[in-house]
Amino acid sequence: MILPDNDGALVLFDGACNLCNGLVRFLIARDPAARFRFAALQTAQAMPDHSLVLVEGGRTYTRSTAALRIARGLRFPWPLLYALIALPRPLRDWVYDWVARHRYGWFGRRDACQAPGPDVRGRFLE
Repeated sequence: MILPDNDGALVLFDGACNLCNGLVRFLIARDPAARFRFAALQTAQAMPDHSLVLVEGGRTYTRSTAALRIARGLRFPWPLLYALIALPRPLRDWVYDWVARHRYGWFGRRDACQAPGPDVRGRFLE
């Protein structure tokens, strides 16, 4: 897998999860500079089983830290959420894990990753 350059970031997501696919659409709409690129976790077999992983600046972030760092990279007002990084990580990760555990039941699951449209296909890694 080719990772983005130092100016970009790679968001790995659960391609079977409807919540995660919705999150990717949300991020694309709020990232006009196209800073983020995307790949389904099913295509990144060396990664641990997380619903969301961020690879940025040569480092890997998971769980709530990944989510908050992604929010920080979006247009206003979403970077304000990064203030939650001040909360203890065990508390943040507990909330993140609770949502992640219930995501299929609440939002559903698909059998295959949704194919990106032609207007954003270049932002997805194979």
